[in-house]
Amino acid sequence: MRDPLKTYKAKRNFNITPEPAEGGKEGGEQRAFVIQKHWASRLHYDFRLELEGAMKSWAVPKGPSYDPHDKRMAVQVEDHPIAYNEFEGTIPEHQYGAGKVIIWDRGTWQPDGNPHQGYRDGNLKFTLHGHKMQGRWALVRMKDRGEKQPAWLLIKEKDDYAKPADEFSVVDEMPDSVKALGMPGAPPAKGARVKSAGAAGKARRAAAKPAVEAAPEAAALPKARLPATLAPPLATLVDGPPPDPDNWLFEIKFDGYRILARIDGKGIQLITRNGNDWTGKLEPLRAALEKMQLPKGWYDGEIVVHDQNGRPDFGLLQQAFDEARNGSIVYFVFDAPYLDGHDLRGVPLAQRRELLYAVLKDRPSDTVRYSAELDAPPADMVAAACKMGLEGIIGKRRDSTYVSRRTPDWIKLKCGQRQEFVIGGYTDPKGSRQGIGSLLLGVQDKDGALHYAGNVGSGFKAENLQVLRAQLDKLATGSSPFAPGRKIGKKAHWVRPQLVAEVSFGEWTRDGSIRHAVFQGLRADKPPRAITREQPAHVEDLAHDAAPARKRGKADAPALQGNLPEDVKVTNPDRVIDKASGAHKIDVVRYYALVGSLMMEHLQDRPVALVRAPAGVGGELFFQKHADVTKMPGLKLLNPKLDPGHPAMLAVGDQQGLLWAAQWNVLEIHTQNATARSYEKPNRMVFDLDPGEGVAWAQMQEAAQLVHAFLDELGLPAFLKTSGGKGLHVVVPVKPHYGWDAVKAFSQAIVDRIAHTLPDRFAFKSGPQNRVGKIFVDYLRNGRGATTACAWSVRARPGLGISVPVAWDELDTLKGGAQWTVHNAHTRLDVGNGPWADYADSAVGLAAAMKKLGFEP
Repeated sequence: MRDPLKTYKAKRNFNITPEPAEGGKEGGEQRAFVIQKHWASRLHYDFRLELEGAMKSWAVPKGPSYDPHDKRMAVQVEDHPIAYNEFEGTIPEHQYGAGKVIIWDRGTWQPDGNPHQGYRDGNLKFTLHGHKMQGRWALVRMKDRGEKQPAWLLIKEKDDYAKPADEFSVVDEMPDSVKALGMPGAPPAKGARVKSAGAAGKARRAAAKPAVEAAPEAAALPKARLPATLAPPLATLVDGPPPDPDNWLFEIKFDGYRILARIDGKGIQLITRNGNDWTGKLEPLRAALEKMQLPKGWYDGEIVVHDQNGRPDFGLLQQAFDEARNGSIVYFVFDAPYLDGHDLRGVPLAQRRELLYAVLKDRPSDTVRYSAELDAPPADMVAAACKMGLEGIIGKRRDSTYVSRRTPDWIKLKCGQRQEFVIGGYTDPKGSRQGIGSLLLGVQDKDGALHYAGNVGSGFKAENLQVLRAQLDKLATGSSPFAPGRKIGKKAHWVRPQLVAEVSFGEWTRDGSIRHAVFQGLRADKPPRAITREQPAHVEDLAHDAAPARKRGKADAPALQGNLPEDVKVTNPDRVIDKASGAHKIDVVRYYALVGSLMMEHLQDRPVALVRAPAGVGGELFFQKHADVTKMPGLKLLNPKLDPGHPAMLAVGDQQGLLWAAQWNVLEIHTQNATARSYEKPNRMVFDLDPGEGVAWAQMQEAAQLVHAFLDELGLPAFLKTSGGKGLHVVVPVKPHYGWDAVKAFSQAIVDRIAHTLPDRFAFKSGPQNRVGKIFVDYLRNGRGATTACAWSVRARPGLGISVPVAWDELDTLKGGAQWTVHNAHTRLDVGNGPWADYADSAVGLAAAMKKLGFEP
């Protein structure tokens, strides 16, 4: 027979170490357990259970917890002899496990069921009768990845002994040896308080221990504040299964809506992938999550409604909303980027899912379910999904981190072609059909133009046609929203492109239309501006795209490692731009590559001014509204008629333009308050809070809140961003109705009213001598041709701060206007533009606010 102690003996020289080589008497039905507190290279607790003639052993870094929410990492180590139960002493230096060992607890254990089977299955449940350890516990093995030391979780089961971590920490309150006490007698009555052993074990209350201890990466992370907003990873459509399927895990591609649940103890929010709060629409789901009492965190999943055959049905999901019967909605959870005080975004996916499973398995719910991993060759899984009428499967690299962008580490394998389209019009019904005949569909190009992509006339349910027609009638317009160039050979009724339809189809034609289209439903969770034609990537190319992120093993700074287009050649990349931070030119170019997609949301169609710094920060700056951009793709000139008598204004057309600007030594990018589409009528006001000498940051925070409150009194929505320098920017989206002069004058009236109302805090005039100890709210940003640093723009100041959108509830936690810089921008990517998700929909007319203020335009 195999010697269970072979590995144990091979690691030790028993002529030197006082540890026993073998021996010890088996306990029969009274199996022994021991926990030894071990000061090796790091303090940990060795948990041992007598089984199969030896002590099965696990190293538990944090020690046990009586809180069932705590899932403690338990790394399995070699079997020890039963005689080891009596060992207490010091293992000499240069010996395996050198350091002090005490018997922290001991006693007997009783398995639930067959312990040999439970051990083999990786789900060992038992009851402990010790001096300190009492009640029901479980050891659950995480999925085997071929490690030499398999990882398990040590979990307290819910019973009368369980206690919240913030009320009782057994390792803190009972730190001492129990060797002098011998084996415990009969177990105390249930409900009795576990008492300390020894005089040194006087109660010492400790702070609550986080429940996430299962992954070494997580244990190394500091406690993380739960962010107010979070954007999820998005999967990449591919043309076939990956060549290395063992490195991937696969799940069903649910036919539903992506929902993130934010649970913070104070309440539960249900947020769409674009940051819209749907908590009010999903009350039964919110109630189900509340009942489960999940740890604080962000949970990522998909909501679906099943048909009579148990398959997700997107049409039924829509009906659940339309008919207010969303109690039939099921939430499949597949990830947890934040969990119980820890930021897990940098922890590999496989371990995040193990932690998630450990949280959900003890909280069964018909409404909230764990998204199980599929186990078969991916081609077979796709075939089976298609046969069952499912949409396809999702593949995720096991070692992938959680990033807030579309990622090659998550892939979509679809049964057929299916995507979202923007509705630009409809045709009349024929025969007995009511409502509409077909929908006219389009997709956006990179410049924001809507291109006709064909029509869909099947898949509609008769009872929904009239409802859909009513929605379209509200959006009626007299002109086509589609870009010129394609003839639409049907009598059409045009609508404003605000509705998004999900459509399955057979193929794309050469001229860019879909064939054999079937309507699946409307999507309320995706904005029209994000709808483009999906092009499947070659799966073989993904390994190269994803390799840098996997090598880093972190969720941050994906593009700071490169990812520049081949045609962008950076001259003098090592030239120092900022001596204060040591940043080089290439760092700035890579930064703009990193935030390009976020920044384009704020640059789209706006005239810009570029601040060039050929000599770097501290050198001469060149402020340019006009330039020859013929050799810089992505930078473009606007129609000269927008600004008669002057050269054509500049605009950034796409992300590549940002990189060319940075190559051209541009640091700052400023935008005007109007778009080229309606240049004479601004669509925002900007209030720049500029501190005078001697103003502390706390005063700036208070001033921003006061401006926010004043704007709110006027009925004006306000969005906040850091300036990248010393101040803050408050931005008000407005409907483009009034001209430049009226808007600027109104913004000045607002600032005058604030300053006269609170003269001790705000300055009336802009000069430095007028605002010592005060804050000037600069309204001059609202004049024709005036500009403000764009969100995500670098600032040409020491440290290279950046302007970042923030939520109002984050204001108290901000440390300054330059909290984020080129070097730490990656730490903000998970939030991105989330705090401004409602910006476009929040725009209001100014007439009512002008009337409240008594302002005559």
